[in-house]
Amino acid sequence: MKICFTLLVGLLMATASMAQIENNNTLSVMIDGKEYKTQPRRIMIGNLWWITANAIKPDKSLRIWLGGYLNPDALEEGTYLVVDADRPDTKENRLKAEGLGKYKGLAAMKYVEETREPRMEYHVGKSQNGNETIVVKKAADGSLQATFNGTLVGSYWKEKAGATVFGGVGRLMNKMEDKIITKASGYDSGIDPEGNGYRKQDKTDQIVLTNGTFMLKMK
Repeated sequence: MKICFTLLVGLLMATASMAQIENNNTLSVMIDGKEYKTQPRRIMIGNLWWITANAIKPDKSLRIWLGGYLNPDALEEGTYLVVDADRPDTKENRLKAEGLGKYKGLAAMKYVEETREPRMEYHVGKSQNGNETIVVKKAADGSLQATFNGTLVGSYWKEKAGATVFGGVGRLMNKMEDKIITKASGYDSGIDPEGNGYRKQDKTDQIVLTNGTFMLKMK
């Protein structure tokens, strides 16, 4: 087990240097007044774009989903309506976006930050139906550039005592492996507390995103 884990670490660290060189995407946003900069990754599934912007120490993940209506093969220029991250693709949201005639599609945002290591506690923020928007433009070189702001509903999560005790060393190892994967690949791995042995706390607040921008290279 130890030998396999050591080999895995070596391979991932080697991959990390290559992956970061190849990633020319950028993201910058003020989160509760503090600057957050990182190199996001993107995935396209059908007409849904998933942008994941991650960092470590502490682990942070800002995810933005963008879904268009008119062109399933590309993300079009225009304005996207930000909706509830838990229930984004509802009939009501689609009808609102299509009916007003000024949106290219829907968007959702979710922010996760580790507040106690190693991934013992989290602060999570989710977008709501607040008539907020993300504006996407295409640059001369074909890259996509976007601007956004948003107020996320914040919640706090703590690892369940049973998950800590019964998970033991194996759970801790999984956390460390996930941290390494996140650092090496640029994609978040196991960073979300929901459904992973954590309990939502009673405390709630807001997470405010301002002056948000990201740029995605298409080639």
